Formats: sequence, C-alpha cells, structure tokens
Amino acid sequence: MKLAILSRSPHSYSTSRLKEAALERGHYCKVLNTLRFAIDLSGNSPDLQFRGKSLSYYDAVLPRIGTSIGYFGTAVVRQFEQMDVYTPNTANGISNSRDKLRATQILSRHDIGIPATTFVRDIKDIKAAIARVGGVPVVIKLLEGTQGIGVILAPELKIAEAIIETLQSTKQNVLVQKFIAESKGRDIRALVVGDRVVGAIRRMAKGDEFRSNVHRGGSTEAIKLDPAYERTAVRAAQIMGLKVAGVDMLEGDEGPLVMEVNSSPGLEGIEKATGLDIAGSIIDYIANQVDFPELDVRQRLSISTGYGVAELLVKEDSHLVGKSIADSGLKENDITILTLHRETEVFPNPRDDKVLESHDRLLCFGRLESMRSMIPKRRKKGPKIKKLHG
Repeated sequence: MKLAILSRSPHSYSTSRLKEAALERGHYCKVLNTLRFAIDLSGNSPDLQFRGKSLSYYDAVLPRIGTSIGYFGTAVVRQFEQMDVYTPNTANGISNSRDKLRATQILSRHDIGIPATTFVRDIKDIKAAIARVGGVPVVIKLLEGTQGIGVILAPELKIAEAIIETLQSTKQNVLVQKFIAESKGRDIRALVVGDRVVGAIRRMAKGDEFRSNVHRGGSTEAIKLDPAYERTAVRAAQIMGLKVAGVDMLEGDEGPLVMEVNSSPGLEGIEKATGLDIAGSIIDYIANQVDFPELDVRQRLSISTGYGVAELLVKEDSHLVGKSIADSGLKENDITILTLHRETEVFPNPRDDKVLESHDRLLCFGRLESMRSMIPKRRKKGPKIKKLHG
C-alpha cells in the first residue's frame, strides 16, 4: 500500500508512530505537509500537485489536520476523495466533528447521550439558556477549541453572563453546557478504528482543575471499557462519518455522555497508558480497506427503479424479534439483509438461521415500497388541531 499521512508536524509522536507502523508492515509511506498542496482542476480529471508533482498514485491518505488549516485541509482531503484515493476520515466527517455545535446537533438526532447544551447569540437570552441546561455552574465552550483551550467553568450566573458577553464581543461563538458534577474531573477517551474500540483510557484532572486533558497536567489510566460506553463510542464515530476517531465521554449518572469526537486523536497518551500498538491498528485497518474496499451501494450501484438501500431498526415491539431471517418474511417482500449491526458486533451477509433481536440495525437492499412500511414514522410535533364544527 502507498500511504500519505497529511500532517504539518512530521516529528510529532502521533505522526511518527503512524509512519513507523506503516513502514514496519512493508508499506510505502510519506508524511506530506498539507499546506504544500495545490488543487489542480485545470485538466479533464481532478488532481493534486505537491511541490509540482502529481499525487494520483497513492492508495490511501490519513488526514491529521489541525483547526488552524481546517478549510484548506478539508479541501485537500475532498480532492483525494474525488480522485478515488481511500481516506478513513472524509472531509465532511472532519468538518462536522470540528464544529462543536454542528457535531452536537448531529449526535442529538441519533439517541446519543450528550450533556444538556444550548447555543444563543443575543445577550438577553443568556439567562434563559443557562436555566434550560439546569442552572449554574455551567461549562462555556468555544466552538473550535482544542486540548481544553476555550473551555471555562462558570460557577455563578453573573460570572457566566460576563464571560459569554466578553467572548461574543470578540466575535467568538460559544456553547453553554450543563456541568456534570458526578464526573468529578474525569473523562474517558476511547480510540475507535472501524467498528471497534481498540483502546481506552480514563483521564483525571489535576487538583482543582475540572478539565482532564493531559495537556493541562491530567493523568491517565488504562481501562476496560463497559459495553455501553463501547457501543456509544463506536456509534458516535460512525454517525460523524469517521473511521478513526477519539471519542471523549463523561461518566454520567445515567450512562455515557459524549463531549467530543476528535478526527485527529493524539496517540501518545493512550499508547503509553495501555501499552497497545494503536498506530498499528489504524494502519492495518486502512490496508484492509485498500485491499477489500467497502462498496457504497448508495452511490456506486446502478439499480432498478423502485429499489434502493435503507437501514431498518428492529424495535422492541417488532414482529421480527425472536424470528430467524428465514422466517422473518423479509425475503418474501424482496428485501435482502446486507449487514446486521448488533451493539458493537457486525455480521455481513448474515445466515438465514440468524435470529433477530431487539435494537438490531439492518442495512438492507430491496424494494423501497416494502421497506418504507418498516421504517418508523416520525412523531408529529406541535399541538393537535381541533376540528371546528358548526
């Protein structure tokens, strides 16, 4: 495999480890400065130039793009995608995860636990916004802060109002989140690769500091992740469109609460704490995708009119629960299960004797009209309208 790592820090721990892991496995690997690219749209097919040379010969790219070059960096990744060069993290996935508001909006639509969050622009709305998340203390976050920078704990209402007003006066957009006191200055970082967690650590804040980032003096310990936290981490990364991600979660009283999904997670803390070859897991995953690429049937299959792909959820009260695929009636309705997702397990082309369980997610191909009846209807919003008589 010919792999390019997109990074402006070739000697950083993470970039060095990824390159080392690739070379150890016999792959060709180069670290390329993202800012040295030129996007070439002058010819008949899209291309990239790096120091005057064409880059169409790479099999895969691994983006490690900082927030300071987000716009140009994602444009480079998007160009690689258009050239059919594999990337585990797409340009859209990187952009979505970088914007804390956008990421929170996306996750909130998919039954992922998140701290109560609000976003306001008008100073007059601040007090009501803080009340909506449960009152003070609250955590105030810049939309694109990293490594704990731009994250402030406001213990009192007046202090929160002053901080938000000051930040907004400098044209900064901020989120207001509920302070999860039970987390006690701790959080969990799960490193997701593909459809599994390859390593997890608990990070603990130093002294009275509530931010647990290692860059702020926090300590780490390796942990075996609870299945609920593993499922949440994998689903959060998948929802954001990332195959390699660091998912940060708080330990809430009611379960995991996702704080952030990082598209360029640092490897030093988690490798040293766990002793695991996380870089090697990432390289192996990319190599497998290059050798056996996933077929995106939504975009690449030329299919007959009336047929398509949809994801169906087996609800608790569904007639499918407890039935084998053969007895489910799906095939009789011209529906084929391509992949069955059960918590953190994935069953491609499941056997006919596989018994369906509540909360299974089925990626299916078949007649759209047949599948439409199995997709849960959206709940209607707003008050009921009474009919007027007379």
